[in-house]
Amino acid sequence: MIRLIAFLLLLPITAQATCRQALALGRDMSTSVDAVEYRLQLDGLAAALTSQPVQDVIFAQPEAPIRIAVYEWSGPPNQTLILPWTTLRQPADLDAAVAVLRAHERVVAAPTTAIGSALLYGFSLLETQNDCWKRTLDLSGDGETNTGPPPEHISSAQAPAGVIVNGLVIGAGSAGGDDHRFADIKALTAYYSRNVVRGPGAFVEVALGFEDYAAAMERKLLRELASIAIGRIDASQSQVKR
Repeated sequence: MIRLIAFLLLLPITAQATCRQALALGRDMSTSVDAVEYRLQLDGLAAALTSQPVQDVIFAQPEAPIRIAVYEWSGPPNQTLILPWTTLRQPADLDAAVAVLRAHERVVAAPTTAIGSALLYGFSLLETQNDCWKRTLDLSGDGETNTGPPPEHISSAQAPAGVIVNGLVIGAGSAGGDDHRFADIKALTAYYSRNVVRGPGAFVEVALGFEDYAAAMERKLLRELASIAIGRIDASQSQVKR
């Protein structure tokens, strides 16, 4: 009888476990990003998603697939949804998503950088994905906010419960510590670490220029798409004990 009760308690969790992770990717399209850099970002994301290591992680648990959405941002009113929520159950789903990214053309947007507004838009997307085990916002940018609500003023109460925000900063430096451009990258990384990323295990990845964007995005995806099966098992055991 005890085993039967435990099984019945687990049924709602199993029924709802349709999504391993919801990942919203927000890309900077402010005027600090020129036409070439814009394509490097978009094509770099497509390349990272289709790299074999990332595909191996995406399709590691087909019974609990990953969902992705992609949007662009600049000023406070400027967020453009490029790819609505898409469930990646099989390679054909990923191919279709990547085709949308590669076909997208830039839209006219404000010249400003509103990271706080980009956070709120990402939160609104993730709010709809409450059946996923994990919800992550991936925010890329090449500068600090200069308009709209400061990201550090966006409180945890404005975010869906449990959402993790990671960052990818884009600079134009080299690995040489005496290069002033490298110093700028370090300053931007510190800014994102202090004001933008949040949640358990949140981190900032660095691209040393837009040419490095694809490689940096691949590293980032591999890190944030890691399996969370253990955490789900722990949650299930907690539910049974109740």
